[in-house]
Amino acid sequence: MKKVAILVPEHAVMQAIADPQYCFSAVNQFLQQSGRPPLFEICLVGACRQVKLFPGNFEVHTDKLLDEVTQTDLVIIPALFGDIPEAVKANQNLVPWINAQYQRGAEIASLCVGAFLFASTGLLNGKKCSTHWGFTNQFRALYPEVILQDGSIITEENGLYSSGGANSYWNLLLHLVEKYSDRDMAILAAKYFAIDIDRTSQSSFALFQGQKSHSDDAVKQVQTMIEEKIDEKLTVDDLADSVALGRRSFERRFKQATNNSVLEYIQRVKVEAAKRNFESSRKNVFEVMYEVGYSDPKAFRTTFKKITGLTPIEYRNKYQRNTG
Repeated sequence: MKKVAILVPEHAVMQAIADPQYCFSAVNQFLQQSGRPPLFEICLVGACRQVKLFPGNFEVHTDKLLDEVTQTDLVIIPALFGDIPEAVKANQNLVPWINAQYQRGAEIASLCVGAFLFASTGLLNGKKCSTHWGFTNQFRALYPEVILQDGSIITEENGLYSSGGANSYWNLLLHLVEKYSDRDMAILAAKYFAIDIDRTSQSSFALFQGQKSHSDDAVKQVQTMIEEKIDEKLTVDDLADSVALGRRSFERRFKQATNNSVLEYIQRVKVEAAKRNFESSRKNVFEVMYEVGYSDPKAFRTTFKKITGLTPIEYRNKYQRNTG
């Protein structure tokens, strides 16, 4: 039987504690209904018997305290809520225990922005990690030694797992069910919980929020120019000239400040504008393409799909407002 320890940190999201408990409990029930023994021994673990969740409307009663769990097979770190750095600081008493469990052979999995607490352990340094798309800039600033995977639903490396934003963590839970049980059980659980089991990217849900929490005024000036001139074809040379910088120096400073190359930033701003157009109007693909400065349908389609994971038509059909 696999021992699963679901951590109950302060500032945790209640559903990110309840859902893994529900998922693994349901798998146990499915197994018993088919005449097989349950697979998971599930335990809520915390630093105290009762943990108040943010913003204080709910309280979770833990099954065991940290020092009562000497060995487990899997540790689940749930999503946090509120001021994330403050939430991580409030839960530093959990870090030695997480590290000790990993050293004893346990696998560790974070759900959504639980990745911030996970990264604070140091276990992810030099390794891949995913988190909610809306927190990527903040995560990179706090944990530059972690290899953040933009848009990924699941990462797995050396027994360390992470998931993308919000309900994406269900895909990680199903991945773990498949690993510990089998594909058929994971499919059954996916059908029961109505989850798309093979979804691998959160890109189609992401909003591009240009990294502007830096102090390079020249780069900020160029970012504003790119965002204000969406319909124009801007070149790197033109943008460098606009702030009186040589191209090489400009590209280096831009990448350092924004975590994007100049071309990537231009593409992402244009695609974000195109997405908003598809969501809020009945314009066709060609109309939107021209409005964001593209004249080549193939180039527009390729760039749009690279960033969102969907073609322009697929995105329009998925999100376009029904005005009929």
